[in-house]
Amino acid sequence: MKFGIIKERKNPPDRRVVLSPEACKKVIKNYKQAQVIVEPSDIRVYNDSEYTEQNITVANQMQNCDVLVGVKEVPISALIPNKKYFFFSHTIKKQPYNRDLLKAILEKNIEFYDHEVIVSQKNTRFVAFGKYAGIVGAYNGFRAYGLKYGAYNLPKAETLKDQQELITQLKKIKLPNIKIVLTGKGRVGNGAKEMLDGMGLEQVGLKDYLNKSFNIPVYCQIDVLDYNKRKDGERSNKQEFFTNPSEYKSNFFRFAKVSDIYIAGHFYGDGAPYLFTKEDAKHTDFKIKVVADISCDINGPVATTIKASTIADPVYGYDPETGEETDYKNPNAIAVMAVDNLPCELPRDASVGFGQSFIKHVIPAFFNEDKDGVLERARMTKDGKLTDRFSYLQDYVDGK
Repeated sequence: MKFGIIKERKNPPDRRVVLSPEACKKVIKNYKQAQVIVEPSDIRVYNDSEYTEQNITVANQMQNCDVLVGVKEVPISALIPNKKYFFFSHTIKKQPYNRDLLKAILEKNIEFYDHEVIVSQKNTRFVAFGKYAGIVGAYNGFRAYGLKYGAYNLPKAETLKDQQELITQLKKIKLPNIKIVLTGKGRVGNGAKEMLDGMGLEQVGLKDYLNKSFNIPVYCQIDVLDYNKRKDGERSNKQEFFTNPSEYKSNFFRFAKVSDIYIAGHFYGDGAPYLFTKEDAKHTDFKIKVVADISCDINGPVATTIKASTIADPVYGYDPETGEETDYKNPNAIAVMAVDNLPCELPRDASVGFGQSFIKHVIPAFFNEDKDGVLERARMTKDGKLTDRFSYLQDYVDGK
């Protein structure tokens, strides 16, 4: 079985890779039948020599590989027919901008596996970059606060080597006695929490956060039932919320009244209530002045996120009165950080973490006859057709 690590060709360039040099070495050591060939790349966070130093072949031989593994969408012109491919296609939600890509995958008889649908039998994702989005997103939130108020100047995350360097920078800043609310307790939310804990911020409980004043900066991490409540006032549980989100309304405004920074690290499901609306943001009691929206759902549950921002230009201002973009330094503006490809700013750490999951959950399936069904569940196309699990995409492919 020959695995090919393909060069990333999407613009803007993505420096991440699924398998680092150490990860490639581990695959070859653990599976005697496995070979890994790395396509040369001038943008990858690990340069070619780092692979050759581990005795990994670096060569333009992707044609000779059985399975081709990348991170972002492969340009249609670069797809090699009749191969197995792994990458993020951004098609499972019928994204219009990638319909032609899925069509081409089918036309070129590619057996395609999307990282996003590499899941357990219970539908839990096995491989994801979410933790690293949380890490960088939290850092960028504090950077945005410093920029808005001219309080301090943090370097861009992309100029720093790893998570530890980000934490070292955050430890240097002096924050006033602000309150920070963090939504989400999954990969993203807990990645952000690692940063808040790493910089030495004190975590406080929900009741104290809402009702007490502190003479130090503090944060509170909240979950779905802390910022949503049943419309009928009945008690509930998380599973019930995820099953019937339309029965709930947002209870987030009580946090907006006492928070200075909001870090959005939650997963937003279809039909769930918006956390706060444009009307909420206009309210005189709405106190949040910096939003780090890691989830980045445009015109969605976090009303201030009216567009995605970029690594090059990460912060914009939201004018609560008009609902339009403005200079984030304006006193009444809410500074919004809504970069939608945050893990790209921490490519080395993100690649290592992703690779560990890929080696643990995906690689074994090629050598144990896929006994746990990992490949079967993630296989979107085979023999020029959508698999049964993904047949719902047929009308999208057909342009209907």
